[in-house]
Amino acid sequence: EDFEVLEDEEEEEEDLSELPPLEDVGRPAPQEDTQPSEPGRGDVAEDPQEWLDVLGSGLLKKKTLVSGQGVDTRPRKGQDVTIRLKAMLEDGSVVEENPALTFTLGDCDVLQALDLCVQLLEMGETALIVSDAKYCYGTQGRSPDIPPNAALTLEVELLAAQDAPDLELLSGKEKIELANRKRERGNFFYQQADYVLAINSYDIALKVISSSSKVDFSPEEEAELLDVKVKCLNNLAASQLKLDHYEAALKSCNLVLEHQPGNIKALFRKGKVLAQQGEYRDAIPILKAALKLEPSNKTIHTELSKLVKKHADQKNVETEMYRKMLGNPSAAGTPGKCKDKLSWSIPWKWLFGATAIALGGVALSVVIAARN
Repeated sequence: EDFEVLEDEEEEEEDLSELPPLEDVGRPAPQEDTQPSEPGRGDVAEDPQEWLDVLGSGLLKKKTLVSGQGVDTRPRKGQDVTIRLKAMLEDGSVVEENPALTFTLGDCDVLQALDLCVQLLEMGETALIVSDAKYCYGTQGRSPDIPPNAALTLEVELLAAQDAPDLELLSGKEKIELANRKRERGNFFYQQADYVLAINSYDIALKVISSSSKVDFSPEEEAELLDVKVKCLNNLAASQLKLDHYEAALKSCNLVLEHQPGNIKALFRKGKVLAQQGEYRDAIPILKAALKLEPSNKTIHTELSKLVKKHADQKNVETEMYRKMLGNPSAAGTPGKCKDKLSWSIPWKWLFGATAIALGGVALSVVIAARN
């Protein structure tokens, strides 16, 4: 569930690194003359054929089927909204129906198409949304009913909107459930190779966990919250690594190790971060510590072997560089220098001695003259 790189599915997890982020995939949205126009329920808007290009790219469009109660009734980001949802493929086949889907607007709890368009709905409004795959299930689709790169048509009705509950008043069970929902959403985005949104979801989950509380939690609830926190931090580090955010990933790993010094996944990722930064000397003992905790782990064995070789190569390069920088002068030049030094040393000694004798004589003459 947590797609940890130390599991047996290492190769599958690594394959995700080759996938483009969700923002980089997609295909042109259907033309306006091919848009489905299902009849709404109730009073139809004045111009039912008018489509709103939500992002200005033609990849996400909205059309009002049933008018709402006015722009003042539109929901705000951070509110919990409830919608009626019907999702269809381009051929009209229904892939999802939910009479009362509730989520926090702006937290990426649902498809991006919904998160972006529901905030434009008025209370009671029914709208048709046509979205490119990049704002739905991307290049991977959703097995078994939504194929890769599938555009979706969404019929949405805004049923309710209210302020989200105060985190300080949540019970331990409620806080755990909320944090887990955000974490699982982060896992979804990670598997879609959208690491930016994955990081966003993990950050939200961590904010839920670390928020102050006016409710007392049981020791079991405290332990479960810590477990969720560690999972979020581990997965956050994995996402940050995918984006080459090494300092941030290192911080996430260290936070895990503050709570669980023997956490193998955090040790492994910290070793990988340091290796990516070229800090082989520091990375090797960390991976050795992870291997000591799990000697049979082939992934750690492989990574450690690569680092030991890279470190040895690095030392050889440094040694050769220092040898060239601090190398001895040539043998031919040494005698000449010594000879020159010797030839100049004798005259200077005689000159110094003669000067000293002369000065001594002058000083003696002055003393004798003074006594007389």
